[in-house]
Amino acid sequence: MNIQFENPDKVNGLMTLTIEKADYEEKVEKALKNYRKRAQIPGFRPGMAPMSMIKRQYGMSVKVDEVNRLLGEKLYEYIRENKIQMLGEPLPNEEKQKPLDFEGDGPLEFVFDIAVAPEFKAELTNKDKVDYYHIEVDDKLIDRQVQMYQSRGGQYEKVETYQSRDMLKGDLRELDAEGNTKEDGITVSEAIMMPEYIKVDDQKKLFDGCKLGDIITFNPKKAYPDNDSEVAALLKLKKEDVAELTADFSYQVTEISRFVPAAVDQKLFDQVFGEGAVKDEKEFRQKIADSLKPQLIIDSDYKFLQDVRAYVEKKVGKLEFPEALLKRMMLNNNKDKGADYVEKNFEGSIRELEWHLIKEQLVAANEIKIEDADVKSVAKEAARAQFAQYGMTDVPEEYLDNYAEETLKKRENVDGLVDRAIDIKLTEQLKKVVKLNEKKVTLDEFNKMMEGK
Repeated sequence: MNIQFENPDKVNGLMTLTIEKADYEEKVEKALKNYRKRAQIPGFRPGMAPMSMIKRQYGMSVKVDEVNRLLGEKLYEYIRENKIQMLGEPLPNEEKQKPLDFEGDGPLEFVFDIAVAPEFKAELTNKDKVDYYHIEVDDKLIDRQVQMYQSRGGQYEKVETYQSRDMLKGDLRELDAEGNTKEDGITVSEAIMMPEYIKVDDQKKLFDGCKLGDIITFNPKKAYPDNDSEVAALLKLKKEDVAELTADFSYQVTEISRFVPAAVDQKLFDQVFGEGAVKDEKEFRQKIADSLKPQLIIDSDYKFLQDVRAYVEKKVGKLEFPEALLKRMMLNNNKDKGADYVEKNFEGSIRELEWHLIKEQLVAANEIKIEDADVKSVAKEAARAQFAQYGMTDVPEEYLDNYAEETLKKRENVDGLVDRAIDIKLTEQLKKVVKLNEKKVTLDEFNKMMEGK
């Protein structure tokens, strides 16, 4: 076999592989002999069919399979041994690849386009300075968290008089032009409303201060202009059935419910952190602060790695890529989406590819290694964060272990968790390598920065 590789512009590679009969003949003969031993051909005992018949039936497919196996093996062997950093997969050259004659015994020539990663050096030292934001756990942030816990532990209570944000239950009746209940009109029993969300002020004000038993006359279409879905949901109709509706409705209030947040007391402390873990409000607030800090560090680290990315990309400068070839690859991988999809998403893909290559160098330079335990730890933290969203802050470690193990059984989850594990270790290492320009910010200030990204 002969292999030639041309790479004149450093990023567009052309590989030519010439396979001779001698390269595959022995393997083909061996495979055909094995076919003969197993072949069940009418009129012949197993293993006794003429070799000429075996070759006629299986020779071509065996030859093609062996040539393709040899082709892939030698191609990737050459790339590995010559340390070619290939992007994506090889594609047949559209101009130089000639039709292949598998029928004859002559040489078979394969010509591939190879996308080669650009040569560059991504390096960070203690001479490089990158911002690092410490998010302060201030009283405002703790207050917000306390209110969230109060809201989770709160409940609706029945009241006599409506106030803003209360929930009403009542009976709806369609009215005629004279303001009387329309015979055979639309009626809805126990219709639930929250007047706070009515879009038009003069319709919303009709409910101000209403009491149990009061009858309010309002117009649903005026209350929710340009929102037939809202009107249809209130009247329990299909959206198309309210398109031409103009009538007023009466609404007799039968129930008023007010959401009352939980009191900041021992019952709330026990609900959030477990029975007896917190004795008073001061301990409660301190416990909240302590629980917030790890998450805020995660947020700070995420922002730091983003800033590292921007810093190194600027330091490395614009990289040259084999764009035409990469577009062919992208189209080949997204045949169902077409060329427009490629053009629309290509620039973003190149940005991500550039960061991927830079990060590879940073990972190698800092000797980052990922073990199974690192990936499982990430899976556990993801599970912990997911449970925390539902107010479950004290999930047993054994339960988290089992949840993580189940997550890792699904192959589609693993790559993302590995990437996250790499980011965590790389971030920790780079915080020791570069000079940190440390700044203190509130969570609101931090969020504003992140919104600007």
